[in-house]
Amino acid sequence: MKILFYDTKSYDRESFEKQLPAFPEIELDFLESDLEPHTARLARGYDAVCAFVSSDIGTKTIEILNERGIRLILMRCAGFNNVDMEKAKEYGIRVLRVPGYSPEAVAEHAMALALAANRHLHKAYVKVRENDFSLNGLMGFNFYQKVAGIVGTGKIGAAMARICRGFGMKVLAYDVYQNPDLDFVEYVSFDELLAKSDLISLHCPLMDSTYHMINIDTIEKMKDGVILVNTSRGGLVKTADLVEGIRRRKFFAVGLDVYEEETKNVFEDRSAEIMEHSTTARLLSFPNVMITSHQGFFTEEALAAISQTTLQNAMDFLNGKESPNEIK
Repeated sequence: MKILFYDTKSYDRESFEKQLPAFPEIELDFLESDLEPHTARLARGYDAVCAFVSSDIGTKTIEILNERGIRLILMRCAGFNNVDMEKAKEYGIRVLRVPGYSPEAVAEHAMALALAANRHLHKAYVKVRENDFSLNGLMGFNFYQKVAGIVGTGKIGAAMARICRGFGMKVLAYDVYQNPDLDFVEYVSFDELLAKSDLISLHCPLMDSTYHMINIDTIEKMKDGVILVNTSRGGLVKTADLVEGIRRRKFFAVGLDVYEEETKNVFEDRSAEIMEHSTTARLLSFPNVMITSHQGFFTEEALAAISQTTLQNAMDFLNGKESPNEIK
């Protein structure tokens, strides 16, 4: 089985090549270019392609992949909102993903963002490097005995809830499906969570029902001085409304690992470019906002799990086995 990998970084290649000896039936080729209609044409002669959350796997891309004989799309991530699933089903192209690689990796990064934004570590680092050891502008607040609001209590949200509990926080949660393993969590309505939480952390998929769930109306329902963290999907937060909320001083701090319009930035070095209409630049103009580059998943353990699961998904397809990781 020949698989063409798109948007490959050095760490992707190293991680997959470590796992490859256990899958002798699979042959891999790697491209630095991301998957989109223009590069989809390169897939001729392959059995499958492997893509990431930043790839453009819309209608046109699916059509070209079908013309090139591709029957399998492997997503080396949990998210698949960038895939035209209806078109894939129409052509009989199966799509398999990695639903859970390391929930703790993302949850730990969410808490790291919350702590760093709260205690202004990004500002403190720059100050000390310039021999400024004053504490002006670095005041934070204790998480101990505060209220954490977890939106979405799947594997990642559950891991974040446990971390917050370890900090001595009261944990509220909102989810359509309650997690029976979280007996220390109090499930409440979304509005109640917004009104009572000192820290709000988003851990839900991007769907029609969750698109722009954080907007000016829901922001107004939050406590003054709340910390908002998003490590899930940028589209959960309406950027223009977030900016307005920050300007109104609604937030004590904001920590983002994902944000709208991030696609061109994900994992790329754009330091030599002038980004005149950059969402990132606009958000970073605020001193209480901290942004990281979609790195919540980025641990050795998570990469190993992604590689192993992706290759096993390919083997299940090759052997005609049903996979719990197939997107129906």
